[in-house]
Amino acid sequence: MDLKLIGHDDRYAVEQLQMSLFPGDSPGEAVSALHRGKTWLTAVTRITLDGRTVTRRRRVRAGEETVRLRRRALQQSYYLAAREFLPGPPPWGALAGVRPTKLTTRHMLEGGTPASAEKLLKDVYYVTPSRRKLAVDCSAATVRAAGLLEPGDVSVYVGIPFCPTRCAYCSFVSRTIGKQTQLLEPYLEALIRELTLTGELLKDSGRRARTVYIGGGTPTTLSTAQMIRLLEAVGRTLDLSRCLEFTVEGGRPDTLDLEKLRAIRDHGADRMSINPQTMEDGVLRACGRHHTADDVLRAYSQAREAGFAAINMDLIAGLPGDSPQGFRRSLDTVAALNPDNITVHTLALKKGADLFQSREGLASAGDVADMVDYAGRTLRALDYKPYYLYRQKYMSGSFENVGWSREGTDCLYNIYMMEEVHTILSIGGGGMNKVNFPDGSLRRFHNPKFPEQYMQMLDTVLQQKRELFALMDSM
Repeated sequence: MDLKLIGHDDRYAVEQLQMSLFPGDSPGEAVSALHRGKTWLTAVTRITLDGRTVTRRRRVRAGEETVRLRRRALQQSYYLAAREFLPGPPPWGALAGVRPTKLTTRHMLEGGTPASAEKLLKDVYYVTPSRRKLAVDCSAATVRAAGLLEPGDVSVYVGIPFCPTRCAYCSFVSRTIGKQTQLLEPYLEALIRELTLTGELLKDSGRRARTVYIGGGTPTTLSTAQMIRLLEAVGRTLDLSRCLEFTVEGGRPDTLDLEKLRAIRDHGADRMSINPQTMEDGVLRACGRHHTADDVLRAYSQAREAGFAAINMDLIAGLPGDSPQGFRRSLDTVAALNPDNITVHTLALKKGADLFQSREGLASAGDVADMVDYAGRTLRALDYKPYYLYRQKYMSGSFENVGWSREGTDCLYNIYMMEEVHTILSIGGGGMNKVNFPDGSLRRFHNPKFPEQYMQMLDTVLQQKRELFALMDSM
């Protein structure tokens, strides 16, 4: 759908909402206008689609204008006009961002109650009842997690951007290595150099790691010996005396065996992710995952045998070839294992993924809604609670990704990273450092995306780390 702006340049705020409400290539036209009067600032949206034109307005007092209130009025007017063309109320109403819970979290951290946070979502953003409850529950988990932090605490992410094969839905910057493992050794050497410097800078500045997360890609693409080298480096370079959790994302069961799992556990990691995405073998094949549902069951059993305190399992609603019945079987099978965390993602059609072009065999928005709703009902009935969520562009049905946990088993790193309540230091290719400053501002510092670039530019990466710490110390 074409979008024309008149009287303002807040394109991103309006465009993101349009993409959420009208995914794909809609043939219509939308005009978003802002009129400034002496008393009122009036946002007007006119949408023409399928031979109909609808116009809606929202306004704020001119003397009360802020960037937030102006954008809110623009989005509200757009939503109210768009709603006339939609078959039902969108789950997230006029909220278009990837972190809808930041609104409710900020509200509650500033003294608001769960009830007043829910009212904010209802009255201002038109969020549906089920999503209001989801957001408020997750914000309550964030408030609890934020209460565990002290000045000087950071989280550390270590990235392994390699996978055995590339899944059809994946757009992450990672290298598919197959049997070509020659990049792993030089990458690991570079990674340990950055890790060593980061540890020194943390020690010199009096900061310590509150959570550690090794993610990817698929970190367990590393051999057992390589994984031990990495974990020994983590233990040697980082002060883990205040570390609340240490997670390794195992991801694919075809990269796991009992020896590797025991090595990971013996070297300090207490959380493991084993991510089937689906327990339907045909869907696994359609996604390019070279393992079976039985491999998932084997890896889960071995992870329990290795002694992990918490295990997460991921599922995706809306995969090619899946159905509501198949997704229910997958969720029921995973839930029967009684993992500590279950993360339910909604398929997002990402531009870098193979599925973005082909889009073959994808579930309808109605089927995805059935899957997501079944997951929510089932997991709540089994005493799982939602503890973090986020959304993505091009997401099926405009839904969300939700992490569910047993009592006391929230993955704190996921909360801290998504809600941006404290500094995240990233090590490795594709890493993003998110630095929180005392004035409430956030700065991002990116590492080079691709492993080859990361290794070639390592000296620049190390210098950026020094500058990053100098900036934090100066504040």
